[in-house]
Amino acid sequence: MQILLTNDDGIYAPGLAAMERALSRLGDVCVVAPAAEQSGVGHSITFLSPLMAKEVFDGDRRRGFAVEGSPADCVKLAVAEFCPRRPDLLVSGINGGLNLGINVLYSGTVAGATEGAVFGITSVAVSLEYDEHAQFDRAADMAVGLIKQILEQEDAADHNLYNINIPTAAFERPTEVRVVPMATVGWPAEFDRRVDPKGRRYYWAMGTPAVPHAGELTDLEAWQQGYVTLTPLRIDRTETRMLERMRDWKLTLK
Repeated sequence: MQILLTNDDGIYAPGLAAMERALSRLGDVCVVAPAAEQSGVGHSITFLSPLMAKEVFDGDRRRGFAVEGSPADCVKLAVAEFCPRRPDLLVSGINGGLNLGINVLYSGTVAGATEGAVFGITSVAVSLEYDEHAQFDRAADMAVGLIKQILEQEDAADHNLYNINIPTAAFERPTEVRVVPMATVGWPAEFDRRVDPKGRRYYWAMGTPAVPHAGELTDLEAWQQGYVTLTPLRIDRTETRMLERMRDWKLTLK
């Protein structure tokens, strides 16, 4: 199996190294990752300037290719130039920090997986709850075990984009996997307004977490309850139910 591995934390991130080690049990791993951290860049791509890329080595061992661009850039270049053959599987991560709920829209980690799905490659984003002493190797083993099970499902061929989030609680006590939808509640728009030494105002995002609505179990609630979450995502953002209703609107150009 040919596996493409990327992330948004950069090619030197410990989560990437842990995932490479774990994925090597499934097949040949090609690493193409940003040269520097690209957290929060979403699905941005570079097209107004050239993309610089270079091979990165750890002693005599080639770690992969470092790209001065976004995770989506990395996937495009990997498929076009760097992978020895078309990937059968793409993994983006392990991200140092969860990508739950509306964060899916901002996440470079999820964008890397999404770009793989655009190419028709089974793609999985993997994120671990932030911890200064993050247990990336344990998370990678857990994620790869879950990815292997996804690939074994008979109906997995009908879908190719998944999002996995692992809470730190998963290492502290027995837990389970919950297949859940993405929460859509927004994060509060809260900023700490400050003044720099020259009297200029600037704003620092507070990062106030979203509060999930009571009702259906989503990825946010499942994480709060200590579960590993698995969410199938989609590329097509068309709201099909509204599309059908809008066809009866009798719209005209005046």
